[in-house]
Amino acid sequence: MDNRPLAAVIMAAGQGKRMKNPDKAKVMHTLAGIPLVEHVVRLARSVGCARIIVVVGHQRQSVIDHLTGIDPSIEFAVQEQQLGTGHAVRMTETLLRDFEGDILILSGDAPLTREETIREALRKHRTADAAVTVLTAVLPDPDGYGRIIRDRNEHILRIVEQKDADAEERSVHEINSGIYVFRRDVLFDALERITNDNAQGEYYLPDVFAIFRREDRVMVPHVVERFDELRGVNTIDQLMEMEHILAEPED
Repeated sequence: MDNRPLAAVIMAAGQGKRMKNPDKAKVMHTLAGIPLVEHVVRLARSVGCARIIVVVGHQRQSVIDHLTGIDPSIEFAVQEQQLGTGHAVRMTETLLRDFEGDILILSGDAPLTREETIREALRKHRTADAAVTVLTAVLPDPDGYGRIIRDRNEHILRIVEQKDADAEERSVHEINSGIYVFRRDVLFDALERITNDNAQGEYYLPDVFAIFRREDRVMVPHVVERFDELRGVNTIDQLMEMEHILAEPED
């Protein structure tokens, strides 16, 4: 089971309006002189991903040109309309139709995740024979993040976006990072059945968890102690914060 092939799907289609540069893909902003998405591609290679598929959209040609230049084996799926994370992953289904193994979902704007963190999550995922494993964090202020709702066995019961959460769910401090390991077969089967009946009118990737729950599948959280590893970049100020984090010596 530990030798199952691994593919990466990297979400890199977003416009990043708060970066204040409509002529530049968000994931092409640089950290330590390297585009954000390249940091994530390097992570995918370091954990043994046999295939890397980058989902592109806004200003996509610049992303394709850069990544093809550093690794011609990288594949691309196009998300023409920004209809949510579930829709983005569905754009890779044709490319991964014959792939048998696990799929690592990464965010192209979250460049600080460590190789060992992903390896630990993979070990947990495969030991539990889980349908999905989710990187999570416990935050003093979880405002803005989807919440992880656990069952009495400490497995995941569901994930609820903040906009759709009730008061009790909003009181939960464990958040969804948007980084996952899925079994390919159950992922795409469930994605075909999710809807956009939510506050944003989008197809949320976490909506597959409700389907997995009905099918009694194992859904495992993997708590990451250093939230910095899971941080995404949404503003230039956040990018500057990451530069400071990289400059600090590790404990």
